[in-house]
Amino acid sequence: MSKLHLVHANYRFIAASQEVNARINQRQQSLALYVSLVVSLLAALVALKPGSRTHELPVEWLVLGFPVASTCLAFLNYKAERAITNLRHFMSTLERLGNEAEELPSYNTDPKWAQGANRARRFHDYAAAVLVASGNAVGIGAILRIYPERMAENPVMVWITIITGVLSFVALLVTPRWSYRPIA
Repeated sequence: MSKLHLVHANYRFIAASQEVNARINQRQQSLALYVSLVVSLLAALVALKPGSRTHELPVEWLVLGFPVASTCLAFLNYKAERAITNLRHFMSTLERLGNEAEELPSYNTDPKWAQGANRARRFHDYAAAVLVASGNAVGIGAILRIYPERMAENPVMVWITIITGVLSFVALLVTPRWSYRPIA
């Protein structure tokens, strides 16, 4: 392989590496967005509590904001993981050009390095799953505590929230199945 092709490959590798970092930043931002949404929903529930002349407002629908936020977080986490996996496959291909992987350490080609990166990234998935579990639990607890009569009249809203929250939690825990694995 000519030196010119290796130079072009190097620039492509750098661009892909920067894109991986951008996707990792997006994953972090999605956690912050989720926390902001949950805190806003909780604030709305408290602001609309009984006695504030808001008993006509459909607070039953507000509880659905918790599973919607959880589902969006799971989707965003999946999208970022798939993009990172695709980019790392591309980078691994570039690392193997000219048999460089045999002479130089290869972060994306050598399973030792790739698996270590995957294990470290799993803590993001765990953090997201814990946030989803606690966010939904706090939301359900708040709505049941603040509006017990209205929730007793509309138990389907609580069940939709619970089921969707559990599905989002499970989706976040199985996201590692789509993580990058080096081609043997």
